[in-house]
Amino acid sequence: MNYESALEYIHAVQWAGHKPGLTRTRTLLAALGDPHKQLKFIHVAGTNGKGSTAAMLASCLQAAGYRVGLYTSPFINRFNERIQVNGQQIPDEELVRLVERVKPAADAMADVPTEFEIITALGMLYFAERHCDIVVLEVGLGGTLDSTNVIDPPECAVITALGMDHVKELGPTIADIAAAKAGIIKPGSPVVSYGGVPEADAVIVRVAKERNAPLTVVDFDKLKFEGGDLDAVTFDFDGLDGVKLPLIGSYQPRNAAVAITALRVLRGRGWNIPEEAIRRGLETVSWPGRFELLRHTPPFLLDGSHNAHGMRATVQSLKDRFPGEKFVFLVSIMADKDVDEMLALLAPLAKQFVTVAAHTPRAMPAETLAGHIRARGCKAEAAPSIEAGVARAVALGGDGPVCALGTLYFSGDVRTAFENL
Repeated sequence: MNYESALEYIHAVQWAGHKPGLTRTRTLLAALGDPHKQLKFIHVAGTNGKGSTAAMLASCLQAAGYRVGLYTSPFINRFNERIQVNGQQIPDEELVRLVERVKPAADAMADVPTEFEIITALGMLYFAERHCDIVVLEVGLGGTLDSTNVIDPPECAVITALGMDHVKELGPTIADIAAAKAGIIKPGSPVVSYGGVPEADAVIVRVAKERNAPLTVVDFDKLKFEGGDLDAVTFDFDGLDGVKLPLIGSYQPRNAAVAITALRVLRGRGWNIPEEAIRRGLETVSWPGRFELLRHTPPFLLDGSHNAHGMRATVQSLKDRFPGEKFVFLVSIMADKDVDEMLALLAPLAKQFVTVAAHTPRAMPAETLAGHIRARGCKAEAAPSIEAGVARAVALGGDGPVCALGTLYFSGDVRTAFENL
């Protein structure tokens, strides 16, 4: 098996027809010797900010001297980004070797595992083999029935900002979504929650109480930050002052506050995490494709906001970083998202839109998306490919800012096309 065929195997199994649940993951991991039982975890769920918060936690724990696994999704440029140890992606040959080990176990199952379940097993095997001290484990979708939820009680569960997304899978209300995310709360295991949505907070408080899990809600009153610039946002949080965070979205200091709160909870459980390591970890964190500046002048931004909740935060960041500016937006949006609400948020900042379709069956066709935009009275043109879309957006942008956003699924292609201009 080579790298390409290993990825083909991973991607071949689709969700269609699979019942949600943890049985397949448990069966697969048992056949592989239960590698997850050798590991300690921070388990991270939420609607938005999961990946950024997970990256910050991993960076700070590494700065404190630990060997840290990081499991995230989706990837931006290469699949291997999803499984990292101390900031290094799993090497191709390791991935191939582990797929060759997982495949016979998966093929032998009557109810074959899904793509995400196979990737979860690959991650657990790799982290166990590399003797990680701790793994920052990002939930794929929801919490309760997500395949990452097979773990024993984690060192800490973290629930980031909650909003309306994946309602088809998780339920139509914010309370339903909170209940799904609260599924990662385990008996006696501490929880850190972003909070701020009363209906969701009530669910998390109730579940934490039922499971005797100490709950800490992040105290954002202790967070202070000024606008920031195109290189860093400087903030103070609860005695940690003047932190220069290289993730420049205006919402990122809030994610950092969540990470700091969780790290201090870990310290209370005996982990050796000095304040200086937290500062160093935050100041060196890298998390591509989230309000990332690919070029300063004229500005070209790449952002992963893919639902209305995330888009609201991105729009605020655009206003903060580029006051009074109008943007050429390069957009692709999944057809199952709240497309019109996302466009309504972008429209006031738009000079013009260029639409493309990310390489996934879920993407809304470029011409259909352009039609939605024109219906709002904005200028939009559909491009035949992501490469053509990037070139067109840059041409239309002239000396003004261009921002590519709407899904993480086109981020890698946008970056490549931009670099090749």
